[in-house]
Formats: sequence, C-alpha cells, structure tokens
Amino acid sequence: MAERISEIFNAFQDYLNNEEELREEIRAVVKDLDKSARDILMILQNIHSENNMEENIIVSQYCASARELFKDVRIKYSKLALVVPKEQYYRFHDQWRFVTQKLCFLASLIIYLEIKVLVTKETVAEMLGVKDNREDGFHLNLEDYLMGLLQLSAELSRFAINSVTNGDYNRPIEIARFVSELNAGFRLLQLKNDSLRKRFDGLKYAVKKVEEVVYDLSIRGLKPSSNLVTQETE
Repeated sequence: MAERISEIFNAFQDYLNNEEELREEIRAVVKDLDKSARDILMILQNIHSENNMEENIIVSQYCASARELFKDVRIKYSKLALVVPKEQYYRFHDQWRFVTQKLCFLASLIIYLEIKVLVTKETVAEMLGVKDNREDGFHLNLEDYLMGLLQLSAELSRFAINSVTNGDYNRPIEIARFVSELNAGFRLLQLKNDSLRKRFDGLKYAVKKVEEVVYDLSIRGLKPSSNLVTQETE
C-alpha cells in the first residue's frame, strides 16, 4: 500500500514539475513581449512633444519605426503559440492577457495616427501575428482587443490636450469626433465583464475631457471651421 501511494504522489510531482516548466517557458516569452511593448510605447510617446510645421510627417515616421518593432512581436507570438498546448489557450491566457491588451492599444494607436480610423480586430490580429478566430488556433481574444481600444481613448484624450499646447487646434476636433463615435460603439455592447465595464467608465471620462478641450478652443476663438477640419482630414 505504501509503495502504491508513493507511486501515485511521485506521478503528481512529475505533473507539477512539468506544469511549472511550461509556465516558465510561457513567462519567458511574455517577458520578451512586454519588452517589445515598452519599446513601441517609448517611440509612440514622442507624438506628445512635437510642435513644428512638419508634425504629421514626424508622426508618420514614429509609426513606421513602431511597425518595425511589431515584426519582433509577431515572432514572439509564434513562439508562444508553439509553447502553449493546443486546446489549453484559456488555461494559461492570464499570463499574456495584459501584454496583449497593451499591444492591441499600441496597434490601434498606430492605425489611428496613420489613417484616423478605428482598427479592426482582424487587423490587430494580423499585426500581432495571431489568428483572428478561436477556431483557427492561437488567437486574439475579443476582450483583449476591446480593452486595447479603451486604453486608446485615454491616450487620445491626452494627445488632444498636448496638441493644443503645441498649437495644433485641428487635432482635438478630430479626436473628439473619433472618441465620441468609439463611445457610441461601446454603448451598443452589453458589457458583463467587470474589468471592461470599469474601463468603459474611463472612456466616458476621456470623451468629456476632449469635449472640454474643444469647448475651450471655441470660447477662445481658436476652433477651426468645420470645412477646414474636413479638408485636412481628407
């Protein structure tokens, strides 16, 4: 009997050892992903400090540099997909959840800066080098994508304020329109996830902040005409 019990618990220990080794492999890849995310963020944070006539060109250069780093991101996600056992995605998902949300935010920021539109989940998945649909394998979770968009709203509200400081009065109006439409989109969702609901409150705050910036421009007589904004957007 004693030998049988020992055999059973030795098997348990082997399982636990293998489990810890697997988690360590996942952690190592996620750590590399987090470093890439920090490097991309460091590049994109420069958009807040430009104040010259060629700002749009400079912003485009930052986006191009950030896109280059997404090449490494795709390589690292492919490694992660190989490490995580098939059919066990959600068992380990918490380990890469937050870095994926951050990278979704960064991808959405790049797309907004480039063409001023809301990035699709399919495009973000492509930028990360993962599948769009769960059925196809290692994929981009919908909640991670949505959390990234909510982080985007906070960054854009900050960008609107800094743009005014830098003498760009068109951008806050573009941002106000965008975050308002994003807010309307999220209102169509019946959010049951607590973290998403809390982040959504942040979106409403971002909308209010940008609206206040635009109102202040209007009061001070600095708000560009709607025709000028439309032409520059096009």
